[in-house]
Amino acid sequence: MIMERKRMDCPALPPGWKKEEVIRKSGLSAGKSDVYYYSPSGKKFRSKPQLSRYLGNTVDLSCFDFRTGKMMPSKLQKSKQRLRNDTLSQSKGKPDLNTALPIRQTASIFKQPVTKITNHEHNKVKSDPQRATEQPRQLFWEKRLQGLSASDVTEQIIKTMDLPKGLQAVGPANTDRTLLCAIASALHTSSAPITGQLSAAVEKNPAIWLNTSQPLCQAFTITDDDIRKQEEKVHQVRKKLEEALMADILARAAESTKDTSLQMDGRRNT
Repeated sequence: MIMERKRMDCPALPPGWKKEEVIRKSGLSAGKSDVYYYSPSGKKFRSKPQLSRYLGNTVDLSCFDFRTGKMMPSKLQKSKQRLRNDTLSQSKGKPDLNTALPIRQTASIFKQPVTKITNHEHNKVKSDPQRATEQPRQLFWEKRLQGLSASDVTEQIIKTMDLPKGLQAVGPANTDRTLLCAIASALHTSSAPITGQLSAAVEKNPAIWLNTSQPLCQAFTITDDDIRKQEEKVHQVRKKLEEALMADILARAAESTKDTSLQMDGRRNT
């Protein structure tokens, strides 16, 4: 079989990489072409999975077109749009999951315009403009979260995580499940640090001394040892994710190699 080989530089890859296009001149597959890539050391790559596995994280090949040797941003956008459409189609028919918390805030009770008197000769109350703009929040609203459980995509109940011993709940009939919901809600709705209830009097009378901007737990501190343990957990999870992704890449590469071998056998038989 007569073939024409064209080798050229590939600007989309690091310096020294070459792209080779082999065009078949005879046979039943005349006019078709195969694309290969060569590293600066001369190693040959026949597929994009092989290329991705070799380059690793040094080059982002998410929008790299293997046949043309160019970065195609539109290809990445189409992939994202396809993923977004698949997600929407999967969630179609299911109830809308609203992330708004069941916090009731007081609203104005006046239905008609009223006259607000700010000055009076016997008025001794000092006004605080900042507090006047804040609407009071309902106490112990976290109790509304009792009985709620998270579930995965298969509608299986997710087991509640165990809280550290340093997190102790305060308030009437506050369980660990409610405390976990309160802490997660505080992290979700506020950008302020989560410190717990700093006042010691909150345990005696939480209805008066409760800080509504903090979850229903006693004050706690995060030590350097806690941070190191959490970092180690994150590192282990990332390592497992990396191993899973690498196994998927190898499986795809093996499948691609198998398909290529079947095509070559079919061409020889013809």
